Amino acid sequence: MSTTTDQRYTKVEPKKSFHLSMLLYDQRYRSITIQVFFLFLLMLGAAWLIDNTVNNLRALGRDFSFAFLNAPAGYDINQRPIEYNSQMTHGRAALVGFLNTMILAVLACVLATVLGVIAGVLRLSNNWIVGRLMTVYVEVFRNIPTLLWILIFGAIMTEAMPAPSAFRGDTPSASMIFNDSVAITNRGVFIPSIIFERDLGYLQIGPVAPSISWLLVIVIIAAGIWANKKLIAHATRVQNATGVRPKTWWKSLLILFGPIILFFVLLGAHLEYPELRGFNFAGGTHLRNSLIAMWLGLGIYTGAFIAEIVRAGILAINKGQTEAAYALGLQPGKTMRLVVLPQALRVIIPPLISNYLNITKNTSLGLAVGYMDLRSTLGGITINQTGRELEGMMLMMLIYLAISLTISGVLNVYNSRVKLKER
Repeated sequence: MSTTTDQRYTKVEPKKSFHLSMLLYDQRYRSITIQVFFLFLLMLGAAWLIDNTVNNLRALGRDFSFAFLNAPAGYDINQRPIEYNSQMTHGRAALVGFLNTMILAVLACVLATVLGVIAGVLRLSNNWIVGRLMTVYVEVFRNIPTLLWILIFGAIMTEAMPAPSAFRGDTPSASMIFNDSVAITNRGVFIPSIIFERDLGYLQIGPVAPSISWLLVIVIIAAGIWANKKLIAHATRVQNATGVRPKTWWKSLLILFGPIILFFVLLGAHLEYPELRGFNFAGGTHLRNSLIAMWLGLGIYTGAFIAEIVRAGILAINKGQTEAAYALGLQPGKTMRLVVLPQALRVIIPPLISNYLNITKNTSLGLAVGYMDLRSTLGGITINQTGRELEGMMLMMLIYLAISLTISGVLNVYNSRVKLKER
């Protein structure tokens, strides 16, 4: 009897040595080769562009320098969030323009988001009139250029609003609103401002001197939001463990508002109301017509686009989610707020980022109504006075790029937290 043994052999291919031809014909290296090649072409083009620019400037007897930022600006800025006068430097003027840009961008983003969410939800309403009204808003505002809306709101504020003199006399033709605290005139809107009797002074950080009092206000608000988030997370853990959710509403109110109210009391905070003195109002905070026109124009225009984004996000949610919420006894309002919108955020956030970026870049249209933003200061008057077009434009482009990348990065982090997680 013979025994046969099956022997199995594993075929081992000899390791191939590397050849230059593999950079083109081997799939493992081809993509890297193509990327390196185009990166080299890009760097070569950038080097040529820089060398050509430097040679042309040298031929014209000019150099490449940002020293002009330290020269006196010599011009005024009407809307000033920080201290500024015409004897300060172009760098200071650019900083004021940058802050004006950021203020306008934040205000417009908030207004556009509120209007967009409301209009997007109401456009899906079963009420025919409400749905059609929201449709008219969306179609009218998004199909007319932004600049035209800005000019329209600017003309309304300038021509249709009463002059400060209309508020004077025993029988004035115009009156202040909200218990005589807000005045809407053809020179702007005057609102109350918060004044601290025991102000903590200013903190000098380079060219900026922010108020220590307001910095502490921001820190207290941020700490309150963080503490309230921890409180809600603890309540959720208790609910998951016991099935009963503890009441947190009074604790949330205490955490969010208690510290800031106490801080205001300690510093003696009070409101300074605008008053008619002479030919104009004085005191309070003056919001110029250019800011109002830009705010309304950008906010209402972009809100129409956000409304469509919100509507698309809601329609992307399966109707079974809504039906299940109704079966559990949730009202339509709570169903939308607690079930539909949180799930729709994963669809809404990505295009919402683009709209926020568009608002930030469209603030450069402020030149049309005299709003002194970054484009009007650094990219306008400063360049005209110093003749530093290349340096000014490059610096302005880098600032806009930094702002846009920051907004995109922050919202992308938030988007990664609300999107669906695969397991």
